[in-house]
Amino acid sequence: MSLLDETRYPERLEFFHGQRLFAPDLQAIEVFNREMRWLHNRSLHQPGIGNGFAVSGEKGDRQVAIGPGYAIDVDGREIVLTQVEILPIPPVATDEGGGSVFFDLTVSYPEDEDLEAAETREGICLDRGVVRRQEKPIFCWIRLKKDSQGNLQPKETKLATDIKDGRKIIVARIEVFNCQLNRQVCIAQRRSARPPKQPYIACGEEQPTMWDVELIVPSEESPSRSTQQASAVFIPPFKLVAEVDTSKAGFLTTPSYSARIDGLRLWFIDQKFSRTDGAPYVVDGLINIDNNRATPKKFALEVLLLVQNLAFARDGSNSSLLRSRTVTDTASSLAFSEQQRVKDALAELLEDWHIVWMGVEE
Repeated sequence: MSLLDETRYPERLEFFHGQRLFAPDLQAIEVFNREMRWLHNRSLHQPGIGNGFAVSGEKGDRQVAIGPGYAIDVDGREIVLTQVEILPIPPVATDEGGGSVFFDLTVSYPEDEDLEAAETREGICLDRGVVRRQEKPIFCWIRLKKDSQGNLQPKETKLATDIKDGRKIIVARIEVFNCQLNRQVCIAQRRSARPPKQPYIACGEEQPTMWDVELIVPSEESPSRSTQQASAVFIPPFKLVAEVDTSKAGFLTTPSYSARIDGLRLWFIDQKFSRTDGAPYVVDGLINIDNNRATPKKFALEVLLLVQNLAFARDGSNSSLLRSRTVTDTASSLAFSEQQRVKDALAELLEDWHIVWMGVEE
């Protein structure tokens, strides 16, 4: 447990002239600064190699060389190597079947009890104590085995958990045969401490979708086509509008939104807008997202309906609901009572329609 987990709030240490200081007073400064630094690392990075830790070893070698490097574990603790470290490879000949043996080389943060004393001093009327420790990371060879799918995994469950949790950081992988490297050292298994730069993608469903049916009123300059007959595919004088809540995705900036409509496309509609009786219609829509109103927490979506009647007379005229309507009938050409009836009926028919969306934040 970290210092920040044990305290209610951070404290700034101060001193005054004449104050009597004890070792815990000065140690608290080191602990506080260290914990705040680790908090920064945990918040902005992930367990992995930050820089360096180059590993070299060719086929036939019996040791590997590890260069200086910097890594971070799952607790945000810095693992620092300041000089080249030479490690002998594990002295194994073959595995049980006579083949090569694979090992992962890991590095981990050293606890105080794992470090050698770099300097000690005599205390005043007290025993000698340690004032500095030489901090060196801990390297560990972890033997691997093949699982049922042929993938290499640590033989010991605890070590596998330490690697998965980010307490041990993989530096390299080697193949050993007859107590020497059977091929060049591989570092493909390493993970970078720097967060990936790929886009953040989130998706969701707005279910149920609260549709608002709006009338489409063209400008006075729009040409009238009231004399034309309805074609096989027509656009009703209504559009659907919905506001989609994306706050659960946690976007920091406004992403690029895309959406589709999920639901039944085949409707059976009569003059009373029944859901089960009447002529069959295929209903779909052209989707438009209003980018001017989009934010990291929501966006507005408009749908222009496209309707095709599957029942036609032999002469090509529409034989059902919109037989007397035209392709571009305007809202103003409908009586108010009929407008409201159609809007109410559409709202009921759209109960099965909901929005499936995706946002990509660069």
